[in-house]
Amino acid sequence: MKRKIMYILMLATILIEMLMPNIVVAALMPASEPTYFGIDVSAYQGYIDYDKVKQEGVDFVYIKATEGTWYTDRYLKYNYENAKRVGINVGFYHYVRATNTDRAKAEARYFANAISGMEPNCRLAMDFEDFGELSNNQVNEISKTFLTETKALTGKDMVIYSNTYSARTVFSYELARMYPLWVAHYGVSKPSDNGKWNSWIGFQYTSKGRINGINGNVDLDRFTKEILLDSSEITPVPKPEDPSTNDETIYYTVVWGDTLSALALRFGTTVQNLVALNNIANPNLIYVGQKLIIQIESSNAQEEITYTVVWGDTLSALAQQFGTTVSSIASLNNIPNPNLIYVGQKLRIITTGEYEDLHDCGHVIYRIKWGDTLTSIARKYGVSIQSIVDENDIANPNLIYAGNILRICTSQM
Repeated sequence: MKRKIMYILMLATILIEMLMPNIVVAALMPASEPTYFGIDVSAYQGYIDYDKVKQEGVDFVYIKATEGTWYTDRYLKYNYENAKRVGINVGFYHYVRATNTDRAKAEARYFANAISGMEPNCRLAMDFEDFGELSNNQVNEISKTFLTETKALTGKDMVIYSNTYSARTVFSYELARMYPLWVAHYGVSKPSDNGKWNSWIGFQYTSKGRINGINGNVDLDRFTKEILLDSSEITPVPKPEDPSTNDETIYYTVVWGDTLSALALRFGTTVQNLVALNNIANPNLIYVGQKLIIQIESSNAQEEITYTVVWGDTLSALAQQFGTTVSSIASLNNIPNPNLIYVGQKLRIITTGEYEDLHDCGHVIYRIKWGDTLTSIARKYGVSIQSIVDENDIANPNLIYAGNILRICTSQM
């Protein structure tokens, strides 16, 4: 009997393996037909020749506006004015960095303020994809807060940008009912069904597109007419009113490695304020799980990001990159030796001001080989020579040395 059962199981396994290649994954279909050619851009693309882009048949362009509450894309105004000039439909997107709903509201205000006075004719987009240690519930609460707050401040309808995996596993059915989807799924002619959205109004199908008028790679998309705002919404974005108070109260739970001095630096307040607000007898003694009230001026609030170390990184370079200090990064991450960090290490970094956008620049670390030229390296990675020069502060593009390290930006969004 056992042999018979084993034989049946073996036959079943063989049959499944034979059938697997023929299994077809259900596709997510567009909300309507026809679909229209579009791109999404940021500072990564540099100066774009929109006359040539228009001639390539581009009907829509989504422009990066902001990230967190500290970064406004330096090409925002240029991209907007020139896309409008040639008659391309314009939308804006914001990259979310919030870790709670209070910060989500602040980011919505920052986004609305950056695009105030501009007149998009496409839905505003939320790009939330770096979740860190957030739970799905937290991600969805932050998303809902950001989306509703942005709508309230701007009067414009919203769309959620997400890859297929996050659409399936992270974002909620509630959000899928409330907001349409701009889905990212590369290397396929149709995005896979995610089980929540019934259709897409935007489909980003590659991050390595090439079109005349843009040096290097660019995201390519298809959009449906549902991405457009109603005619009544096509008005300049109003400037948000100043909040009634600059004070913001945060309820924070202490985690391992926290100190009052590090929290004061992080939230732009003082140790004395934290001690007074929380009746702390010993400023050197706080414990994991302790609930703290933190009151700050919103203008002083700083942001925390999670950064993954790549080959060639040093704490001093990262501190300069993010406008902070080596001691702050070392303290925040319990690093005993500031000269010793490793590839793949996750670092918590508190930003103290604007910094160069890393999200728009998927870094590849390349060690120069004998015989390499910037021309050959640029061709290898599909980027411009100028982007390598700018990224690495190369004084003479004709003079590079074998063994030196280059950072090469290969993708965006």
